Amino acid sequence: MKDRFFRAMTELSSRKWISKVTGRFAQSRGSRLFIAKFASMYGIKVEEAEKPLQEYKTLNEFFTRRLKPGARELEPDTTALISPVDALITGSGPITSGTIVNVKGQDYTVEELLNRSPRMENYKHGYYIVLYLSPTDYHRIHSPVSGHIVEREHVLGKVYPVNDFGLTRMRRVLSRNERLITYIQHNAGETAVVKVGAMNVSSIRYVEPIRPTAERGGELAYFEFGSTVVLLLEDDTFEPRADLQVGLKVRMGERLGKLIPQD
Repeated sequence: MKDRFFRAMTELSSRKWISKVTGRFAQSRGSRLFIAKFASMYGIKVEEAEKPLQEYKTLNEFFTRRLKPGARELEPDTTALISPVDALITGSGPITSGTIVNVKGQDYTVEELLNRSPRMENYKHGYYIVLYLSPTDYHRIHSPVSGHIVEREHVLGKVYPVNDFGLTRMRRVLSRNERLITYIQHNAGETAVVKVGAMNVSSIRYVEPIRPTAERGGELAYFEFGSTVVLLLEDDTFEPRADLQVGLKVRMGERLGKLIPQD
């Protein structure tokens, strides 16, 4: 009964207009008064931010902040897949016959996650990694590989929470929420970077100018408030690092595993 009540309340609050109202406030000049409190509440490392707190004009500008040069180091091995974000891994493993198994107790299909794209065939026996960004984290999304961007898709959807409650108690939020999907062709195959919106995320935005290529560690997009990135690796193109598992905290640029070039 309690779970049904909370699910019902989340359904009611997960409306796009509520996220838009939240977003408008976060972009207002008045929101700058909350920046220091927000940073303190979530233990954000303000010394890593590109600018001093007082130079950010809105809460949203601070939330989508860049970091100082050198704040994140890229894995030097160019055969490695790197993390596109600072995040907590909430799911990872092989994809079995097009099914992503047991993300917080729920299964997803590649078909629904990729909005029935014909490209889903590339990932039916591949590998997936789910990366959750909390409000504490740095919220710019970088490319995990270097390569050519062969397609982008914007999938409209809900804005359910993607935290532990949302993933365990709501029905398949990763494939019901709004998503931006970037497909990158690289020397080991293809990788899909699925950026999943969440409650109180007014938008997911591409970094401009939008380019036809992706550079390993280069900026792709950013979230306005916390959310999730799902990486899909094409069949037989990826070998995960030995300790890649749920609960591992990673930083942008950190090695997730090895890409396997195709003959």
